[in-house]
Amino acid sequence: MTARDLHLVEAFLEMMSAERGAAPNTIESYRRDLTDYAGYLARKGTGLKGAGREHVTAYLAALEAEGLAASSSARRLSAIRQFHKFLASDGMRPDDPTRIVPSPKARRGLPKVLSRGEVDRLLALAEQEAGAPELSLAKRRAALRLYVLLELAYATGMRVTELVTLKRTAVMRDATFLTVIGKGRKERVVPINDRARDAVRAYVETLTPGPLLFPANGEEGHLSRQVFGRDLKGLAGRAGIAAERVTPHVLRHAFASHLLAGGADLRVVQTLLGHADIATTQIYTHVLDEKLRELVESHHPLADS
Repeated sequence: MTARDLHLVEAFLEMMSAERGAAPNTIESYRRDLTDYAGYLARKGTGLKGAGREHVTAYLAALEAEGLAASSSARRLSAIRQFHKFLASDGMRPDDPTRIVPSPKARRGLPKVLSRGEVDRLLALAEQEAGAPELSLAKRRAALRLYVLLELAYATGMRVTELVTLKRTAVMRDATFLTVIGKGRKERVVPINDRARDAVRAYVETLTPGPLLFPANGEEGHLSRQVFGRDLKGLAGRAGIAAERVTPHVLRHAFASHLLAGGADLRVVQTLLGHADIATTQIYTHVLDEKLRELVESHHPLADS
C-alpha cells in the first residue's frame, strides 16, 4: 500500500471510530480488508482514488477464485463500500465505484442452538462449582465469575463484548433492568431475572473496588472474550456437552430461540438483541421451523414409509 493510500485508510478508520463509535475489533477488521483491497489495486497499477467499478468487481472475482466464502467476500465489499462512500462524501473523489456492484450471495446458515435442557445443565453445574467448598479462594472466584457470566448471557442475550465490558454500576442498582451499551454506542434496556441478579450480588461481594464487573489484569482491563469462551467450553465438557457446540454467542442464540419458542413477539426479541434490522432476528424463526420439521419427520407415523 502506498503512503497516500495508507493515509486515506487511516482517515476513514479515524472517522469510523470517532463519529460512528466502531469497536476496536471492527476497526481492525476494516483495516485488514482495506489493506488487502489496496494491495490488489496496487498490483493492477492503480490506487484507492483511481479505482473504478471494474476494479471492484475484478477484486471480488479474484476472491472467489481464491475460494473465499461468499459471506467473507460480502463482508469485504461492505468495508470497501463504506470506504468509497467516505471518499465521495468528503470530496476526495467525485463518485462511488461500488454504488451498483452487487453483493456476493450466500445461503445463510442456521445458528447453533442449545436445548433448554442443555442450558439448564450448564447453569446447574456452574452454580454447583461456584459453591464448592473444597476449592481455593482463587478457583472459587473464577467459578463464580463463570456462573455469573453464564447467567447474564442467557438471561439477557447480550453480545459477548457487551457482557465482558459491563460496568459495575449497570448492575449495582436494585432494579429489574440493565442498560447495555451495544454496537455504535447505542443503548438498549434489557430485563434481568431474579436468579441472575442474585448471582451478580454474591459475585460483586468478592470483588475489590473498581468500575468493571469482570475486571482482569490485561491491557483492556476487563475479561477477554477468549478467556470466557475457553472457560465455557471447559464447563460444557464437564457437563457432558460437546465443547465445539458451546460458545458465548451460542448462548445469545439460545436466548432468542427459546424466547420465540415460548411465544415472544419477534419485534420484542429484535429490541432485546439490539438488532438494527428485523431480518437479522428472523433467522431464529428458521431455527424453529427446522426443529418442527425434524419433529414431524421423527415422530409422524408415516415418516418411515
